[in-house]
Amino acid sequence: MNNKKFVLAMVSKVTIVLLEIGLFAIVLFQYYGPSIFSKMNSVGFIVTMLLYIIVYIALGNLFRAFKIADYSIAETIFSQFLAFGIADLLLYGEFCMIRHNYVNLVPGIITVVFQLLGAAIWALLAKRMTMLFSKPEKTLIITGAADTRGFVRKLRKLKYILWVEKVIPYSALGADWKRQLDPFEAVIFYEVGSGTSRSEMLWYCMQNRKSLYVTPQLEEITMQGFGARHLIDTPLMKYEYHSERFWYNLFKRLLDLLVSLLALLITSPIFLLVSIAIKLEDHGPVFFKQKRCTKNGRVFEIIKFRSMIVNAEQGGDVIPCRTGDPRITRVGRVIRKLRMDELPQILNVLKGDMALVGPRPERIEHVEFYTRKIPEFAFRLRVKGGLTGYAQIYGKYNTDPYDKLRLDLQYIEKQSLMLDLKLLLLTIKILFVPESTEGFSETRSSQISKESHKDKNQT
Repeated sequence: MNNKKFVLAMVSKVTIVLLEIGLFAIVLFQYYGPSIFSKMNSVGFIVTMLLYIIVYIALGNLFRAFKIADYSIAETIFSQFLAFGIADLLLYGEFCMIRHNYVNLVPGIITVVFQLLGAAIWALLAKRMTMLFSKPEKTLIITGAADTRGFVRKLRKLKYILWVEKVIPYSALGADWKRQLDPFEAVIFYEVGSGTSRSEMLWYCMQNRKSLYVTPQLEEITMQGFGARHLIDTPLMKYEYHSERFWYNLFKRLLDLLVSLLALLITSPIFLLVSIAIKLEDHGPVFFKQKRCTKNGRVFEIIKFRSMIVNAEQGGDVIPCRTGDPRITRVGRVIRKLRMDELPQILNVLKGDMALVGPRPERIEHVEFYTRKIPEFAFRLRVKGGLTGYAQIYGKYNTDPYDKLRLDLQYIEKQSLMLDLKLLLLTIKILFVPESTEGFSETRSSQISKESHKDKNQT
């Protein structure tokens, strides 16, 4: 990031932080504080403000609420709403516990309205300022892939950050590669395997302070699972097998049980209403079950609310769901739009078939097909499938399967309770983002089934 971009980003972040914290301070000192703390108790005010600042900034960083240049205005405003909204709610809970009674919620609601209005105005102005005073970086893509059109098409959406001027095949770089790299501010190595030449180029880019991006190879992602060992004076790195740690798996399971039981309790009225609606519409079964693969290839039945007519997939073949698909019931359209059809998977978590966080469990034919195409795909089965995961947070509905594999492997190699909690919180945001993903798209599922049958017939 150049100096101008850095200054703009810092001014923008400081502005919104001071605005949101200031609005909370007003309601604290003018209403909640005097009615909760004694007038002489300045410690209560100070501790409350410190807690709010810590929680708001932490959640803002988590939800990327300060990244005005990287995301749309609407997404930034929503991220801000999640950050200050959760912080407000937590501090309201603190006030109720101190008073041992409910406190008036109206001043808090008014504060949230003003905070949301302030976030909207800030996002609009900050975005405009960023576009006016920050130029995109001239970008070079060095590619080791035969086709880069899809990758470039995705980067075009970030043209205000990275302006792709040239794509050069890695094999076409000659001895004068430094001269070819010099005119560009940003360099992306796309699907370029590790080697001496690539290492030299990476070092050269770093020495010249270029913005540097690399699409990691699978073995490079696996390296994240190694930890330093100082057994002798020669540096060693040992593979940690993060997915097999006893205490981590124990506490992860306890977290799964606690959160899923709480979620089941909160959503029980929704369970009841959706079940009645499905039953009343066509008298068919409430739940839809499908065989999926989880840890070590074990097959289980994933549970969803049925959103299609009975026997929508005759013969077991996947039939893509299209806009206006007549197989989707009236109730199904509603619960799909609101993503309520996934709620019964809480029962899979309680049973131990799934975890709250992990790679999405895929259909058996998907696993078999992609394991034949990409043998490393089987590495996803080292952990339980999850309700949400790395690929669901950072991927999209149509993300390439190889990219999803790389995202899932990043999670497997970096597993921790803190990462699980982070992904669970980010899922709150992703639920409202239309591009989020649930395994492979239905169209891709149909293609996989056809290709899989073809492979089997040939063998």
